Amino acid sequence: MVATNILSLYHLSSTIQSTPPAPPPVPDHLIHQLSTIRATINHLTSLQPPTPLTNKAPSSSSTPSDLLLYTHIAPIASSCKDHPLLLHQYMNYTPFALCPNDSPLAEDLILRGCHPLPRRRCFSRTISTIPSSLPTNPFATLPENTALLGHYSCKTFSCFANLDLPIQQLFQLSKSAKSVIRLALDIGGGTGTFAAQMKLQNVTVITTTMNFGAPYNEAVALRGLVPLHVPLQQRLPVFDGVVDLVRCGRAVNRWIPLTAMEFLLFDVDRVLRGGGYFWLDHFFSKRMDLDKVFSPLIGKLGYKKVKWAVANKTDSSGVKNGEVYLTALLQKPLTK
Repeated sequence: MVATNILSLYHLSSTIQSTPPAPPPVPDHLIHQLSTIRATINHLTSLQPPTPLTNKAPSSSSTPSDLLLYTHIAPIASSCKDHPLLLHQYMNYTPFALCPNDSPLAEDLILRGCHPLPRRRCFSRTISTIPSSLPTNPFATLPENTALLGHYSCKTFSCFANLDLPIQQLFQLSKSAKSVIRLALDIGGGTGTFAAQMKLQNVTVITTTMNFGAPYNEAVALRGLVPLHVPLQQRLPVFDGVVDLVRCGRAVNRWIPLTAMEFLLFDVDRVLRGGGYFWLDHFFSKRMDLDKVFSPLIGKLGYKKVKWAVANKTDSSGVKNGEVYLTALLQKPLTK
């Protein structure tokens, strides 16, 4: 018993006087994964602007051309290094205070393929008035005091234009084809009017939108709908083959670089299920470009043309530039 007490006393005293035990070593496989990720990031950020694509096949050791292109249009960290002044301006704020009221600056960065780091040490601005419940009518007038409007050129929700969509024809076509529409994605959906109309038909629609001069995301949310604040060049945050319908609104038009347009179309193909619909609504371009550029690009998908209607764009810009509207409803084949 005496020996046991002595050993216990020795053990306790040595534990108190000794330094805490070192943390367990990091497993080798985790170190290897971190090293691989770091090397990949370093490689991508050191890439030079891509040269135009040629028909020459790349060597097995070269970087795939699609990856080179995507690193310069997609919102990943390698694109941020190309816009240091904007990024510096965005991150120049007072720690532990309110974040600057400069939402358009973040929009500028996102449009250039740079999703900036979050401002980790400032507090986001919020409103004191919040809706008490979701609206029973998604087309009701939106309350003006439920969004921060100060930094937008559009100072009121009333500046949003109404958008009339012939969705009944869509349901008639899908019904005749025995194709159900349950889940949809609206790309560049503005204030979420299409999602609101589809909600009345018991269809769930997620809207991607940006705040260009107006609080579009806030308007979508106030209607009891889901906005995704993502640019057109970002990979759609949806799993493969799970969506029944993808609609591209007027945000998708001839101003999008052709390479970015091609990535967008094939990402639409990725998320659409077999038999699903791709609705290109009021896409505008010059008539010559539609015939020689955009129609062949859309045709690469190999979709069935359910509807393909072209009409003159009659506003001053349309008349001046010889522009036309295209409204197309295309159906993805069940098998390739």
